[in-house]
Amino acid sequence: MARAENKETASPMARLVAKVAKRARLRKGLSQEQLGKEIGSAAAISAMETCAQPASDDMLVGLERVLGDEMGVFEEARAYIRLEAYPERYKEYALLEGKALMLQLYVAKVIHGLFQTEAYARALMSGAFPPASAQRVEELVQARMARKALFNREPTPLVDVILDEATLRRVVGSEAIMAEQLRHLAECGRRRNITVQVLPLQAGLDGEYPATYGDISVMETPDFEYVGYMETHDESLLIREPARVSTYMQRFSKIRAQALGPRESLDFIAQLVGASE
Repeated sequence: MARAENKETASPMARLVAKVAKRARLRKGLSQEQLGKEIGSAAAISAMETCAQPASDDMLVGLERVLGDEMGVFEEARAYIRLEAYPERYKEYALLEGKALMLQLYVAKVIHGLFQTEAYARALMSGAFPPASAQRVEELVQARMARKALFNREPTPLVDVILDEATLRRVVGSEAIMAEQLRHLAECGRRRNITVQVLPLQAGLDGEYPATYGDISVMETPDFEYVGYMETHDESLLIREPARVSTYMQRFSKIRAQALGPRESLDFIAQLVGASE
């Protein structure tokens, strides 16, 4: 949400984008209303230029198309604006994730950030503690949505995500938001480079439960290095030691062996969507 007080806390990159965009707009003889018709609204352009609201990822794409003159300034700014929005502890992982060749993800509490809808992410972040300002929530939501560019990047990454059944049954925001989230998750699972699986609540019935240790994130970098990532509360850690990363990958394999197959998982998600409507 655009607020006057946001102008005092705007990041250096947000200020730079605002100045460059305004100068480029004036150079082309466009009013805020005219530019707004091309990429959003006059109010959004005004908020961006006055730093009342930082440019969203979609707006930067539009600014590059209309004002960029093939220089790539606003395209380059996308990564920096996104990075500034992330918590400090997350920035190194975010850079690696954006270039990853492969991701193996297991989540036990909430839908993984790469697969969250905007409404789900906003509800999740708005309800976090300690509470964040409306501006901060919006920055985090837009940064999280921008991560999805990974799915359409070249080379196309391979993404395997396993979600504990509890993450699908835990309603975040509202029933409507959750139904939309589940439908989006199913759509992602139908993409050729993404595999979505569900770990059922009964997975530990036989006494073997490799998911005991919680979330798992392992990626393969462009240098063919495997890196693990752990996050809990306000702390995070990148793991590069091959032996430790190997352990996480082995656990992921065991979790996958207990999970429903890809087709069964999509059918299960569809059943949950039907039950919520």
